[in-house]
Amino acid sequence: MERRRSLGEYMAIDLVLFAVMMSIFEYLITVAARYWFPDELYTVSLAAVITSIVFMRWGAWGGIHAVIAGVVFCLFSGATGEQYIIYCVGNLFSLLALILLFRVGKEKVRTGKFLSLMFPILVQLLMHGGRALTALLLGAPPTSVPGFFLTDSLSYVFTLVIAWIVRRLDGVYEDQKHYLLRLNSEKEKKEVKNES
Repeated sequence: MERRRSLGEYMAIDLVLFAVMMSIFEYLITVAARYWFPDELYTVSLAAVITSIVFMRWGAWGGIHAVIAGVVFCLFSGATGEQYIIYCVGNLFSLLALILLFRVGKEKVRTGKFLSLMFPILVQLLMHGGRALTALLLGAPPTSVPGFFLTDSLSYVFTLVIAWIVRRLDGVYEDQKHYLLRLNSEKEKKEVKNES
């Protein structure tokens, strides 16, 4: 008989897989930008959309992925110590998006046509705002604030497109406890139907 994984084991595997995906995507994007497009003012990042998926699946655990995105970006873009603080601490401001998830409910956010797409955008805005605020606290001039939003503006487009695709995939953009209970319920209904 096959041993079933516990919810904790399933969650750990899932979080590690998303951390690996985050690391690979951010590495590839950062290296491509640094070597192929060094003169471009704009950057692209999947940090917000992947973090928002993890927030939907596991709640605050997505904060780990927000920090990973900051570390990978800084590591492969030759950042200073101050930039590590700006990106890692700034990305953690995305945890504030969980207030929406818990106030409105994950299911309403997941199934709502508007909310399902706006939640990752909120995560993106909070990351940018967090970076700008952290930079200001570290002594950056107020004139640097627009740059945190404008240089990463293409990420909003990628975030919307990926969120639109992912919300259509069964179980990907869904609280995993809810998803597993739903799968189990569907399996039981199928078994009862087959027996009768």
